[in-house]
Amino acid sequence: MAVEHGAGDLVRIVALLGAAVVAVPLFRRLGLGSVLGYLAAGLVVGPFGLALFTEPAAILHVAELGVVMFLFIIGLEMRPSHLWQLRGQIFGLGALQVGLATAVMTGILLGFGLAPPVPFLGAAGFVLTSTAIVMQLLGERGDIALPRGQRMVSILLFEDLLIVPLLALVAFMAPVVPGAEGSSRWLAVAQGVAALAGLVVVGVWALNPLFRLLARAKAREVMTAAALLVVLGSAVLMDMGGLSMAMGAFLAGVLLSESAFRHQLEADIEPFRGLLLGLFFLAVGMSL
Repeated sequence: MAVEHGAGDLVRIVALLGAAVVAVPLFRRLGLGSVLGYLAAGLVVGPFGLALFTEPAAILHVAELGVVMFLFIIGLEMRPSHLWQLRGQIFGLGALQVGLATAVMTGILLGFGLAPPVPFLGAAGFVLTSTAIVMQLLGERGDIALPRGQRMVSILLFEDLLIVPLLALVAFMAPVVPGAEGSSRWLAVAQGVAALAGLVVVGVWALNPLFRLLARAKAREVMTAAALLVVLGSAVLMDMGGLSMAMGAFLAGVLLSESAFRHQLEADIEPFRGLLLGLFFLAVGMSL
């Protein structure tokens, strides 16, 4: 029975990989991009297609690590000095895009007769773009290093940075539960700030000495394990602070962007990133 169950799981995995191998090149040849190919493949094998996978949420939970690793690699390419040069686009263009889109969406939702705080918070959350999809498309087209790509990356960075103020705003607007302490509504904000500060401290003073120590051991597998530890550890720290795991991985990448081990870290993470990011889009397709 166990062997049969294992064989059934293997058949589903083979079908999933086969669907991706067929759909992704086909969609790219049609000029539609690999993201739509993954989504279509996931839709075919998901609950509303062949029903080979009935619980896509479980796969999606693991596959989200692909987005985390993708943002870490993007962070490795974004040196702090370069981010400082983009500060005008990040806070200017990003604020303009988010502000205009939020205002339009708020006006539309107010037209349905909702109470004022609800349309604003709903619109603010709705206009936040999917970083994973946009960055994947920019990477496929080779636009990340171009001026237009840098403008889009700046907007995405501003949207990710906006998570902390939005959490504070939600905590401020949330009704106080009778019997609850008033200070508890600010606890989430304090945890987020502490997580960010902790990650910066560790990234600035601990990561480079750690990798220098491991490099002396001349064990490639240990360096790979350490790279995964940094990516997943930063993601977990941000998650504990109530923030985006992808934002934590991106920040860790930025802190290591000027390290002598930057290229080795990118080479170690890239295979995991490619596999899990593809699985992420497949799982999203299953959920459609």
